[in-house]
Amino acid sequence: MKDGRQPAIFVSHGSPTLPLERSAAVEFFRGLGASLGRPQAILAVSAHWDTARPAVSAAERPETIHDFRGFPPELYRLRYPAPGAPQLAARAAKLLEGADLQPQIDPARGLDHGAWTPLLLMYPDADIPVTQLSIQSRLGPGHHVRVGQALRPLLNEGVLIFASGGATHNLRELSHQRGNPVPQPWVVEFNEWLADAILSQRREDLVDYRNKAPHAARNHPTDEHLIPLFVVLGAGDPAGATRRLHSSIVSGVISMDAYRFD
Repeated sequence: MKDGRQPAIFVSHGSPTLPLERSAAVEFFRGLGASLGRPQAILAVSAHWDTARPAVSAAERPETIHDFRGFPPELYRLRYPAPGAPQLAARAAKLLEGADLQPQIDPARGLDHGAWTPLLLMYPDADIPVTQLSIQSRLGPGHHVRVGQALRPLLNEGVLIFASGGATHNLRELSHQRGNPVPQPWVVEFNEWLADAILSQRREDLVDYRNKAPHAARNHPTDEHLIPLFVVLGAGDPAGATRRLHSSIVSGVISMDAYRFD
């Protein structure tokens, strides 16, 4: 296990079928685990667990949640039997409580596809303890920066903070563009604005992305898939390095970009 300081990572998880696909993003995920090394534990923040206030899972054996329908049968046979991390859940809850964020502990919540599909590619042995943290999309980006700031000490405790969502996420546009390999200009423009704002550490612009970014509402009709980004934005050291780890666009409209915050 890796005992040193861990980074905070944001990834775009794409379709639930990610583990069955062949793409540049899949190859990126397959190499990401090796490049990061093995943390003591993983705190996964997924766009697919949305609660009224922050919640962490204390499940000792988290269920693999198949929170989707209409996909190939082999997808539903996949499991990610990683051990849970109830001690990490308690530690995270204590840090959030210290920041007056009123957390709760869920005794049984499993791993939804935002967490397990990329982790299956990154750490296929499923032997690193993992727990999940919920988002509160109705509270917006600034709240989630505070969540990340509260959790920052975990990075010095061997914990990988792993946020999974989407740099762009418009499923209606996806239904119109599916199969089109050409990235749409309005997606590219937003995606590059986002990259520049992250790499330049323009935190105020990022928090206000709905007003500052081009085509923000078209790329994100709702906030939830970008919200995990703000947790790692808060968790990373403001004086630390920020890197774009991967960039690709599938079906013309779905960015698979990933970032590292040290």
